[in-house]
Amino acid sequence: MTPALDDPLLSAAALSKLRWRCRRGLLENDLFIERFFVRHEGSLTQRQALGLEALMDLADNDLLDLLLARKEPEAALDRPEVQLVLGQLRMPRSV
Repeated sequence: MTPALDDPLLSAAALSKLRWRCRRGLLENDLFIERFFVRHEGSLTQRQALGLEALMDLADNDLLDLLLARKEPEAALDRPEVQLVLGQLRMPRSV
C-alpha cells in the first residue's frame, strides 16, 4: 500500500510505541498482529496506526472475534481506518 500524501508514514519512534501498544495477553491475537507488522511495518501510515490503536482498545476476546470475522465493527469502531486495518489483519498467511 502506497501512502497518500495526506497520510504520512509513521516515524521509527511512533512505530516502536505502536508495536509496544499492540502487545496482547492472548496468543492468537499476537499471531495476527505479528503477521500484520511483518507485512506492513515498512509502509505503515498514521491512518493505519489510528485504526490499529482503536482495535487495541478492545478486550482480547472482542478483538479475537473481529479478527476471526465472528463479528464486524459496530458503532464508533465502524470507521474507515479500522476497516482498513482489520482487513489487513484478516488476510490469510501466504503459502
